[in-house]
Amino acid sequence: MKINLMLFLSSSKDNRESARQETMMKTFESTIRPVKGDIIDDPGFDPGFHNGYEVVKVTINYAQNECFVSLLPLVLELEKIKLETYIEKLEANGWRAVTKEELVSR
Repeated sequence: MKINLMLFLSSSKDNRESARQETMMKTFESTIRPVKGDIIDDPGFDPGFHNGYEVVKVTINYAQNECFVSLLPLVLELEKIKLETYIEKLEANGWRAVTKEELVSR
C-alpha cells in the first residue's frame, strides 16, 4: 500500500504577517499501515523538536491502494532552528512541500 505521511508545520515566532505555514508529505510503499496513536519516527525529524510525531488521522482509499496519514501538527514557537532549516532537513530526507490545491485534487 502507498503510504502518504502528512506533516503540517507553522512558525509563530514572528508577527502574523511573516509567519510561515507549510504542508510536507513523504510517500513510500509499506505493508504496515499506521493507526491513530502510533508514533512515527523519520530521519528528517529534528530531535530538538520531536523524537517522533503522533498519528492523528488515517484516511484509506482502497480503490487506489493508498492511505493518507496526518501527523500531529508542529508549531515552532521556541525556534532553536529556523523553520526554513527544518524544512530543508525534511526535504533532504525525502519529504516534499505540497500545495493545498494538490491536496484537494487527490
